[in-house]
Amino acid sequence: MKYAAFLLVTIFFVLIALPASASLCGNRNGHKICILSINRSAKNYWEYRAEVSVDQVKQPMKVYNCRHHIQVEHDGVVMPFQQNDPGHFICSYFSK
Repeated sequence: MKYAAFLLVTIFFVLIALPASASLCGNRNGHKICILSINRSAKNYWEYRAEVSVDQVKQPMKVYNCRHHIQVEHDGVVMPFQQNDPGHFICSYFSK
């Protein structure tokens, strides 16, 4: 009876797969930048809507424009890429 319960629990954990969360990470100027989710614009192939984390701190979703090196925040504020901006990592990785 113990073995049957153990077997059922083992089968349960094998059959129920947890969703995988793979993120693309890299180091840039001493900071660990991870892309948590990313979508490329169908209309403007040089734009990416991405959610990133910098040093394990999640940042809000932004649109990164790799052509003009600007980012558009969720409230519409447009900012140029700064020195340690995740936009440089995104644009350099996906330009390959």
